[in-house]
Amino acid sequence: MNEEFKKLAAEKAVEEIESGMVVGLGSGSTVFYAIQKLAQEIRTGNLLNIVAIASSIQTEKLANKLDIPLITFHDKQKIDVTIDGADEVDKYLNLIKGGGAAHLREKILVQASDKFIVVIDDSKLSNKLGEKWAVPVEVIKFASPVISSFIESINGEPNLRTYESGIPVLTDEGNYIIDANFGVIQNPFELAEKLENRAGIVEHGLFLRLSSKVIVAGQDGIKILEK
Repeated sequence: MNEEFKKLAAEKAVEEIESGMVVGLGSGSTVFYAIQKLAQEIRTGNLLNIVAIASSIQTEKLANKLDIPLITFHDKQKIDVTIDGADEVDKYLNLIKGGGAAHLREKILVQASDKFIVVIDDSKLSNKLGEKWAVPVEVIKFASPVISSFIESINGEPNLRTYESGIPVLTDEGNYIIDANFGVIQNPFELAEKLENRAGIVEHGLFLRLSSKVIVAGQDGIKILEK
């Protein structure tokens, strides 16, 4: 994965931001470059009166370090534009997210946003979701074993996400992540509905019909995908 591609896509996305906006900041390695670029634009005075809402503790720390003014949903409930990455993007611009275990907060930001700009390198593109990535499912600890069984019952292969030490990964909300491998997903909307109807599942990593624009960077430069 080319870091230069990530940087190109992320910096292009910052062009969508205008002075006075409320900006949603996603999480992960690609968005890191967007946050740096945003901080630079604020510092030089190119962007004025910007406030941002962070999708993770990690992003919050970075934004604070770079002097990006942060607010919470207690201050504003509407976001003008959110910039975030994705683990996989299909030809309809549906996404799988959650590789960084932040997809619950990320989806909250996206659903509160007028525009959702996705930044990726071209290795993340797929014909159908599930070709390259399992679906991260955030579950409460109590429900973890029964949700694993449920995922198996709908033809998925559940894997509790752990560190190398074997200790389960915890989200910022203190939940577990089960990476559910369904193979190539023929009907992501049907799968999303099954997951959403199951008690104990807090959120899944299928982001369907949510992206406004996908900025893809690769060997041939920048490509903009829109519906």
